[in-house]
Amino acid sequence: MNYTDYVRAPQRDCAVVAHRGIWREAPENSLAAIEAAIRAGCDVVEIDVRRSADGGLFLLHDKTLLRMAGIDAMAEALSSERLASLTLKNRDGSEGNEMTGEKLPGLRELFDLTRDRIFVHLDVKDRAVIPEVIACACNMGVEAQVDFWGSLRTAEDLAWVRETVIPHGVLFMAKSRIDATHAKAELDLLFRLAPPVCEVCFDHIDDISALHARIGETDMKLWANTLDSVAFAGFTDTAAIEDPDAIWGRLIEAGISFIQTDEPVALKSYLASRRG
Repeated sequence: MNYTDYVRAPQRDCAVVAHRGIWREAPENSLAAIEAAIRAGCDVVEIDVRRSADGGLFLLHDKTLLRMAGIDAMAEALSSERLASLTLKNRDGSEGNEMTGEKLPGLRELFDLTRDRIFVHLDVKDRAVIPEVIACACNMGVEAQVDFWGSLRTAEDLAWVRETVIPHGVLFMAKSRIDATHAKAELDLLFRLAPPVCEVCFDHIDDISALHARIGETDMKLWANTLDSVAFAGFTDTAAIEDPDAIWGRLIEAGISFIQTDEPVALKSYLASRRG
């Protein structure tokens, strides 16, 4: 299915977005972690992308390779050949996680693995690299199965999205604040673009419900992160494991239909329990 069609599909359940794959079983952003997300039945996998010194595209979150590969160097400073040779530390690469046999994957390897199996949310760390990532997706025929994320704060941002992303038939997901005093300008930009999906940043869950009247005019869907490090208003994975109804349940009832999480298996189990 086309990703945009999936986003807009009536009666679908809340989508489970696996953050960097299921990395509690394999190195984050590795092919093994992504395969685990596919096998677990996740709907979307979130992946980070960086560029090598010679223009290769690789899956890496941090500016340096220190945490995940034990090398204090930036990906942008190394050749594609060198990056492709690196092995990854397990899980999130933190202290105590040993080196594995998993290699640092390239973007083309990602697309080969995920094609027609799972949708891909691409967090490209340098916006200037997005045209190259789009070109790769189009070249491999997966442009209808991926999305690109970006803040939508200025008229220049809006123009950039319209010129750089939309013409290629690739799904764009805006990220917008919906509660702060300065949010009106951002919301005006959001509804001028009216993307199929928007990640919402909020101080109180009631702010999500307040959007419903305007959203109804566009059929826009809403995405929320419950990752402990970036969640809003205390709606974290840690809290969700303790009381899923109070976190994931309340988000869904407020109108969220995509949840990005470091606990995708637990979220899938919770959704199944809601269905009875």
